[in-house]
Amino acid sequence: MTLRHLRVIHGLAEHRLVARVSAELNVTQPAVSKQIAELEEIVGTPIIRRERNRLHLTPVGRRLADHARQVLNQLDRAEFDLQAMASGVAGTVNIGVVSSVAPIVLPQAITLFKNAAPNASLSITEGHFVSLYPRLDAGQFDLLIARTWQPQDLEGIDQTVLLTEPLVVVAGRNHPLAKMAEIAWIEAVRWPWILPQPDSVARRAVDAMFAERGVTPPGNTISSLSLSLNLELLQQMPTLGMFPQSLAKAHVARGDLVVLPLDTGDFLSEARCFWKTGGQQNNNAFALFMKCLGQVSEHGQTIPFG
Repeated sequence: MTLRHLRVIHGLAEHRLVARVSAELNVTQPAVSKQIAELEEIVGTPIIRRERNRLHLTPVGRRLADHARQVLNQLDRAEFDLQAMASGVAGTVNIGVVSSVAPIVLPQAITLFKNAAPNASLSITEGHFVSLYPRLDAGQFDLLIARTWQPQDLEGIDQTVLLTEPLVVVAGRNHPLAKMAEIAWIEAVRWPWILPQPDSVARRAVDAMFAERGVTPPGNTISSLSLSLNLELLQQMPTLGMFPQSLAKAHVARGDLVVLPLDTGDFLSEARCFWKTGGQQNNNAFALFMKCLGQVSEHGQTIPFG
């Protein structure tokens, strides 16, 4: 099995059309079909099934595509890792980030960055968008990472989607609502809630979410940005809060929290990167960190910069 085979199966998983795969890989459609046939001969079973003009991966094809994605991502990481070490990237990247995004993407991105550029430095400041954005605009931050609500263009600022992940309602495992299969929002808002700061974009989005569900936002609240503090409060008090889905699942697996059956929709599900247009063209450390973020984003894509 060759890298060419892996790129083809990865492309099929992404696009499901031979024409798009051939365009992406800059090869002919018959060449893609040939690679598919070779893969099926290698694994000894079909990896695709055709439905009208679309291709669908079989269970074996999906598993193969998963392995291909891991191998290709690792090769991409190795490439920029070696390039960074060879070029001796140094300098500092100053990052502002909202607390609900920081533990999702930054640990992996920072690990990649420091492995590739041990002489470069990172400075991380947590807060909410309203307090962090003026510092980006003033040049105090090189990059801002935040969950967005009703995203809009910002003059002089470039931005791109980093990940899409819903927020879920969580409670401590001993909360009276923890074992209920169905919960109405009118019941949920009667309990204390841990919510974002009152003057934040996130708080306005949360208030709008409550309104859309026909309930008044809870009056018994604790405003906190600290995920570690919020976790302790959730375990010690009969209170409710919101966590990113992946982080919530990790704490559910540890037995710390439960996810309540309350539909939050897609509010605040999108996290974006923001940076000043043209402001970092000569900052090699910043360019490398953007590549690292691209590697750990949900699509594994390179974040556009420059």
